[in-house]
Amino acid sequence: MWPKTLFPVLILTAFINLQPCAAAEPHGFIDYQSLLPPIQEWSGKSESLIAARSDEWVTPAELTGLRATPRYDETMSWLRKLVAAAPELEMVSIGKSLQGRDFWMVIASADRNFTPAAHASTGKPLLLAHSGIHSGEIDGKDAGLMLLRDMTVTKRRRELLQGADFLFIPILNVDGHERRSAFNRINQRGPAEMGWRTNARNQNLNRDFTKLDTEGVRALVAVLRKWQPDLYLDLHVTDGADYQYDITFGGNGRKGWSPAIGNWIEDVYRPAINAALSSYGHEPGPLIFTANGMDMQDGFLSWTGNPRFSNGYGDAIHLPTVLVENHSLKPYKRRVLGTYVLLAETLALLAREQVSLELATSTDQKRRPASIPLSFERNEQPAAEKVLFKGVASQRVAGPVAGAEVVRWTGEPLDEELQQFNVDKPEHEVEVPQAYIVPAAWVDVAERIAMHGITVQKLSQPLTTQAEFYRLPEAQIAEPSLWTPNPFEGRVRIDPGTPEKQTMVTTFPAGSYRIDTRQPLGELVVLMLEPQAPDSFLQWGFFLGIFNRTEYAESYVLEPLAEKMMENDADLKQRFEHRLASDEAFASSSYQRLMWFYEQTPFYDRQYLLYPVARIPLAE
Repeated sequence: MWPKTLFPVLILTAFINLQPCAAAEPHGFIDYQSLLPPIQEWSGKSESLIAARSDEWVTPAELTGLRATPRYDETMSWLRKLVAAAPELEMVSIGKSLQGRDFWMVIASADRNFTPAAHASTGKPLLLAHSGIHSGEIDGKDAGLMLLRDMTVTKRRRELLQGADFLFIPILNVDGHERRSAFNRINQRGPAEMGWRTNARNQNLNRDFTKLDTEGVRALVAVLRKWQPDLYLDLHVTDGADYQYDITFGGNGRKGWSPAIGNWIEDVYRPAINAALSSYGHEPGPLIFTANGMDMQDGFLSWTGNPRFSNGYGDAIHLPTVLVENHSLKPYKRRVLGTYVLLAETLALLAREQVSLELATSTDQKRRPASIPLSFERNEQPAAEKVLFKGVASQRVAGPVAGAEVVRWTGEPLDEELQQFNVDKPEHEVEVPQAYIVPAAWVDVAERIAMHGITVQKLSQPLTTQAEFYRLPEAQIAEPSLWTPNPFEGRVRIDPGTPEKQTMVTTFPAGSYRIDTRQPLGELVVLMLEPQAPDSFLQWGFFLGIFNRTEYAESYVLEPLAEKMMENDADLKQRFEHRLASDEAFASSSYQRLMWFYEQTPFYDRQYLLYPVARIPLAE
């Protein structure tokens, strides 16, 4: 996550890394760690999980006292050694990165069920977890290596694989992982060197779950489709505010697209994992975002993510998904150990709560809502009751460089009752149609949709039916912001404005693609094809061609044409004169005046600003 207060810091971090001679020791006279808030001393039971340096199976990170993390090759070399010694493990490549590195996944199964079919035949629950979708946030990798060892060769947690199978991707953004530096995340305590947030094309994988531009997320979505895990964990590290919690986590809320799953995460998963983490000396908390972009003085936000993010995507496809955000200001050792406990206790919980999780998941999968929200916005009314928050005291001081107030965290623990604001107010709710039809010319969109495991039917003969279309008279390139500059994620974002719906009987030629919404991922189809959905293909810039005007007319023909049109149509003349009197900009522009008449003629391009994807309404 990128809180607004840290954007200048992130720019500074990127600037440091771009200096041609700065890799060894840029600005070496600055003690960067001293710029961070005071560190909170910690010791916990989970420290007993660290293997001795003399242990045959000590991990590369443990050899450093959990202060450093190994490179890609060193990580995979250690894993290959472990897999060769542990019959419960298999290591498979799920794809390759832009720079030719494999995305490796470890399958852990006591019964050696190393294929989706073999696993499905057992009836056991399945956990999928990955680390390094942002490769500077790599705690989960080293925690996962320790846990895989302890479930197999050392037999310390062997019981965990009796009740559940486990898929673990140690590094998802493998190319970013190798862009290592001690100067990649100025707001994070360790490891000594860490990877980069984005991949080799500067794409953020955790903004890619709908559009599927990146090899890493395409590989991950293929795993989700083939293996059908019961629970999915995305392991991150925070930016931003200081507080006492060292590990925060949550789903997409109780009021998202999968409310039963949201309730299960809050009512079953959270209490159990909180208790386990606390027993090991950790301080678990909910996902935390400041309400004011600075500190906690005005409360904190509970976030509902859009489907570009892992938790929003999981919510949209009814896959129980937990986003884990370790606290960046806690030392690396503490964060890794907390992640180990969370992973281990999640496997134990899956075995105990398989039935309740399956019930929640099937409840959401069977829902066929008549309408759904396309996104959620902040509810400005806080939750009815304040929440006990384990924070850290802060001060606001004048920042002479910023020219504004900045926050200073004092390091003093501060338990207080705070207001919680929820990002759960439905925005742009739409009726779910029977189906969408994507023209053959937009085959790339149809192919991306199919990658999600959605059935896409290619019409073998023409189809004549009543259909709904959107015209987008207000559409424009989206205004840039801190979070969505132009370009954003390698694409030009489109603001659709307020679409105008029109209904007509249309014949769709053979080769068009029909996508029924009455299938398991039907809600995701809506979220990808409705123009006002923030992660629709329209807003991601897949339909830029519809905004091009390709035919025009000159004044020598339009002037006499307009005169003839007014002679023949008194109503048209009256509408033109009213427009002249009421719209000064229009009256002063000869181009607009003549084009107004051109738009009334059969020569005008009726497909200009027409969104080509059709909605097939439900039969009455």
